[in-house]
Amino acid sequence: MTSTQPIWDDSVLPFQLDLADVRGRVARLDGALNAILGQHDYPPAIEALVAETALLTALIGQTIKLRWKLSLQVRGNGAARLVATDYYGPTEDGQPARIRAYASYDKGRLDPNAEPFSQIGEGYFAILIDQGEGMLPYQGITPISGKSLAECAASYFAQSEQIPTDFKLSYGRSQLPGRSEGWRAGGVMIQHMPKASPFAKDATGEGGLLAAADLVHGEDADHWNRATVLMQTAEEMELIGPNVTPDRLLYRLFHEESPRIYDRQPIVFGCSCSEEKVRNSLSIYSAKDIAHMTTAEGTVTADCQFCGAHYVLDPATVGFEGRGEAAVE
Repeated sequence: MTSTQPIWDDSVLPFQLDLADVRGRVARLDGALNAILGQHDYPPAIEALVAETALLTALIGQTIKLRWKLSLQVRGNGAARLVATDYYGPTEDGQPARIRAYASYDKGRLDPNAEPFSQIGEGYFAILIDQGEGMLPYQGITPISGKSLAECAASYFAQSEQIPTDFKLSYGRSQLPGRSEGWRAGGVMIQHMPKASPFAKDATGEGGLLAAADLVHGEDADHWNRATVLMQTAEEMELIGPNVTPDRLLYRLFHEESPRIYDRQPIVFGCSCSEEKVRNSLSIYSAKDIAHMTTAEGTVTADCQFCGAHYVLDPATVGFEGRGEAAVE
């Protein structure tokens, strides 16, 4: 049976504008995003926040090395308490990256008439990079600011990396001919190539934070401003529609900048949960502690917040006093 899914869905396409000293990525999420949201019955506002966060994660995560993990977390004091995503770098060259996401929210505080971003409230935007066993993880944090998570991400790169960054995103429910309604997301991310010793002017961003314009000067500023203006002309259907492929979009936007396109990186929905990890997480508890976790049916259960997997364990086999025998039903 031949797949009807366009080759550009669920992928990231890296590119570089040599004349402007700018690099970037174009991303589209289709099946992977629907698999993420299909694990839960989120209200529309939370679905939109998860979709935007997953798209940002795909765009940012493409730069990490093989077998690394990049996590993006949005925490706030509003109705949307947490949006968390993980992007797992491919295990080998040519293999797909994996992405997963989930959200925690207070249903009673959600305002169905308010913009999704406003329901985060005050909080922070964080990126964490796990380089693998034996390596210290990297973490960068910036306050929630601006009018969207994309603006938070741009602010993060300005503060933590001093790299001018900008995004143009689109996401929402749509229906292609011959296919059922589902979520689609697409976006472009650009960054000015980092300098050896960046020098920032006075911070002009919200709340005294650095903005991209504070990090580029002279000819660099001219190139950067031109690239951002061109990127912002991308239309919604160019970002998520089936008729304009990402390579054609890049040439439409940046043909005068001589875009150089690299290999496409496919993305799939994937979770890293397992019975072994559940057992490891329970290994710090005594038999007395495990007894408090045991259900009336005589089992210890655990659910994965990302993929909904349900684990059922024999309490006698978990904890540091258990026998460690497998007992998943």
